[in-house]
Amino acid sequence: MTSRRKFIKLTALGAATLPFAKTALAQPTAGAKPIVLSTWNFGLGANVEAWKILSAGGRALDAVEAGAWVPEADPKETSVGLGGLPDRDGHVTLDACIMDEHGNCGSVAGLEHIVHPISVARKVMEKTPHVMLVGEGALQFALANGFKKEKLLTKESEKAWKEWLKKAEYKPVVNIENHDTIGIIALDAAGNLSGACTTSGMAYKLHGRVGDSPIIGAGLYVDNEVGAATATGVGEEVIRIVGCHLVVELMRQGNSPQDACRLAVERILKKNPEKAKQVQVGFLALNKQGEYGAYCLQKGFTYAVHTQEGNKLFDGQSHF
Repeated sequence: MTSRRKFIKLTALGAATLPFAKTALAQPTAGAKPIVLSTWNFGLGANVEAWKILSAGGRALDAVEAGAWVPEADPKETSVGLGGLPDRDGHVTLDACIMDEHGNCGSVAGLEHIVHPISVARKVMEKTPHVMLVGEGALQFALANGFKKEKLLTKESEKAWKEWLKKAEYKPVVNIENHDTIGIIALDAAGNLSGACTTSGMAYKLHGRVGDSPIIGAGLYVDNEVGAATATGVGEEVIRIVGCHLVVELMRQGNSPQDACRLAVERILKKNPEKAKQVQVGFLALNKQGEYGAYCLQKGFTYAVHTQEGNKLFDGQSHF
């Protein structure tokens, strides 16, 4: 993994966290309930906060929101929330969505100045008749609902952006600067599913660009009868196949979470084999029985799983 996607120190995970293990591929666990899964290494820290709620019998929706807060508030994470790298114009714009067991969902895109877009997305879900608010409208809504306006561009991110401006070349590198969206999906003790997804999007993107992360059905989808899925990687490729809805529908057809993720990745590969060699896309899925799986295009995608047995990090199986 890259140096900036560091493993979260155990001391930061709290006393409740067991030492994590890493293996080539997590084996699906039937009947694991409650359970929470998060994408990438920082999913370990997110899972800790989510588990505090799940282990106390709390709702999956509250758990995934609490988990998302961890990377959103970390100034050292350059792909989510406070530490997010800006677009090419120097604006840190955030995208997020959330979905509960009843099919309720909320989303924000192109949101500036708010550290926790996931909570703004939940407010959109709970307080408006809409699903998505964007840009200035999303900011106005956030401020009207008590969120604090803050400067999101950190000194480190600003320095990196100014260095990038010297050549202004947009050449994303797999698993380095553009694929750290955190997606979180959980099954609570009552057997209900929820999910959340939050990101600052591609580094140095065109101002106004929105990827899959805040789009229900693309970056996240939850069907309480079947399962939940979230995605990470190049959002444009996920949007083209409505990735997470596809994964859930594949599970509805009887595929395991692992196979559903693999089939979705293969759909991307089939559409554009040459392009698929140059980008990363990964899916993470959880079904109603507590079975889970993950699959990605390129090596390097990791995900964290927290059950009663502890909080562990795994490598996602890859096509290449």
